Amino acid sequence: MYGKVVLSFIFVLLLIISYSIFIGTLDIRSYFFPLLSSPTVSPATCQPDPILRVYMYDLPPRFNVGMINRRNTTDTPVTASEWPPWPGNWGLKKQHSVEYWMMGSLIHEGEDGERREAVRVLDPEVADAFFVPFFSSLSFNSYGHTMTDPATEIDRKLQVDLMELLRKSKYWQRSGGRDHVFPMTHPNAFRFLRNQVNESIQVVVDFSRYPKGMSNLHKDVVSPYVHVVDSFTDDEAQDPYQSRSTLLFFRGRTFRKSEGIVRAKLAKILTGHDDVHYERSFATEENIKVSSMGMRSSKFCLHPAGDTPSSCRLFDAIVSHCVPVIVSDQIELPYEDEIDYSKFSLFFSFKEALQPDYMINQLRQFPKEKWTEMWKQLKNISHHYEFQYPPKREDAVNMLWRQVKHKLPEVKLSVHRSRRLKIPDWWHKR
Repeated sequence: MYGKVVLSFIFVLLLIISYSIFIGTLDIRSYFFPLLSSPTVSPATCQPDPILRVYMYDLPPRFNVGMINRRNTTDTPVTASEWPPWPGNWGLKKQHSVEYWMMGSLIHEGEDGERREAVRVLDPEVADAFFVPFFSSLSFNSYGHTMTDPATEIDRKLQVDLMELLRKSKYWQRSGGRDHVFPMTHPNAFRFLRNQVNESIQVVVDFSRYPKGMSNLHKDVVSPYVHVVDSFTDDEAQDPYQSRSTLLFFRGRTFRKSEGIVRAKLAKILTGHDDVHYERSFATEENIKVSSMGMRSSKFCLHPAGDTPSSCRLFDAIVSHCVPVIVSDQIELPYEDEIDYSKFSLFFSFKEALQPDYMINQLRQFPKEKWTEMWKQLKNISHHYEFQYPPKREDAVNMLWRQVKHKLPEVKLSVHRSRRLKIPDWWHKR
């Protein structure tokens, strides 16, 4: 009798298990072959990166857009409805306007249907990073270009007032300013108190004028200059190689400081070549238009170092789909952890470029098929160098915010270590 009961029980149990497997509520593999069981959630690598939450300090307009509209004398921080357009007649000031576009991306409130890399949060307690909306480059360009200019005092006073404000902030004190972001794309931006933001994330175009302890790739973000020529939006030639009649194009200042002396030397080497256009020029509105047409009709555009290793000319070439020829031994490039510049640019050292005929012969022998591939690459990546308001997906300002996001793990490590170390930077003393 007991045997029949046991057999009946086993039979019912097998029926229940079979039915559960059939309807999918029981995965028998997870009991006998746990490594074969299906994951219940997607791997973390499949999830999109979280949006960077940025707290922006509410600074009076004199620190930012008040330099664009001098008639605005209010102390009330600017809102999206009051956001001024970038002046169309400001010429080369535009190349250092990264600070304006980064602030605009946080001011923008509209739903444009595109995923942004950073959003503004009004509660600093939930912020990943802190943006300081001081137009330090425009301040230098607006209030005197020499230390003896009386207007320079305005630039200095803005820096002093800003640092007094930040030092009172508990969020500055909490991290020592390490998680604070400062755009400083002009080499003389924030020149009076630059050493007071050594620990902060600086958005720069290169590191040529700064010691390693002040600016470096470990903590800072390399930005493109804002291009000043119009973007080549209808570059649809059937044979782009043949349609560009000039082999190598350069138009700009030929007498520069520091490594920029290479420009004067190149002028002597490149003179007399019929397929090379190398011309001394100054950046006026008319000359910018002429340079734009020259780049669009050239296969290669020369980018020699200027007063600093980089210049706006490189990014003018990119948006003109003219293959850059870079002669700058110490240049750092934007987004280089994501973009391989060797796919659309050529690089020559100073030594190579100054060998008579060496660089020209290399360009003349460059295969048409390979050049065409580089031209296609330029068309594919040029949108990463567009600064615009409102921002668009994968444009320059979104790329920069993503770069800021990449720096934050190191920032957090530094902040956490600083809170417990009794002897700061002990490893340097070994």
